[in-house]
Amino acid sequence: MTSSLYQQIQQFYDTSSLLWEQVWGEHMHHGYYGATGRQRKERRQAQIELIDRLLAWGQVSQASHILDVGCGIGGSTLYLAEKFKAAAIGITLSPVQAERATARAIAAKLADSAQLPHAAFQVVDALNTPFEDNQFDLIWSMESGEHMPDKRQFLQECFQLLQPGGTFLMATWCHRPTDSLAGPLTATEQKHLEDIYQVYCLPYVISLPEYEAIAQGIGFQNITTADWSTAVAPFWDEVMFSALNLEAVSGLIQAGWPAIQGAFALRLMSQGYQKGLLRYGLLCATK
Repeated sequence: MTSSLYQQIQQFYDTSSLLWEQVWGEHMHHGYYGATGRQRKERRQAQIELIDRLLAWGQVSQASHILDVGCGIGGSTLYLAEKFKAAAIGITLSPVQAERATARAIAAKLADSAQLPHAAFQVVDALNTPFEDNQFDLIWSMESGEHMPDKRQFLQECFQLLQPGGTFLMATWCHRPTDSLAGPLTATEQKHLEDIYQVYCLPYVISLPEYEAIAQGIGFQNITTADWSTAVAPFWDEVMFSALNLEAVSGLIQAGWPAIQGAFALRLMSQGYQKGLLRYGLLCATK
């Protein structure tokens, strides 16, 4: 990654992660609200259900060596390690996130590398990891692809790290397909996306068909994709509602300007889903 983008992402998550945990808990990703998006449920339960639904959709029933790319404060990493009785590594650009995730692993008695399950966390650039090739049988990417400045290099790195027969399972923010009747993105749509990029430190997003084409070109096998935009869209309204309480407002002020900007941009995300511009894309593939 470029040093400036690296620093922007690091600062954003260094300043906002502890606030997010305070208000929302350990899972820093969308929730699942049923195929139609109309199931009302407790917000943390919706986030856990998204993990389980994604695993079921990808037909992942076992794993022994897991890499969680963009692990946040370790929500998915610890969950997957316990679920599969596996060794899991979570990577992030944020030292604050890695430190907090490690503390959570210790508290959960999952930090002992001599036994299973266990989990460890490192500050690592996902485009240039220190791991050996063919090391992991499950690579999990929950809403981290949008941060990658080179989508092909990201998928290429995951392919190299994956064991033969292993599974790559990704959920990521996308924009709508441009190969349909709707045609290329309009100037208004591009401006909407650029406003989101600026706030959330994103280089750009691509469409799900583009991700699929990249995966095919790299050599992934058994590629399947799905659009779960409707199922997760209520998430942003839930976040906006939770941000109205005094605790959240006080936390935003303490977290500083990047977190405050992120709160102001919640409406951009909600409107993006309503207009069909933003999409929640899933991709599963094997090596």
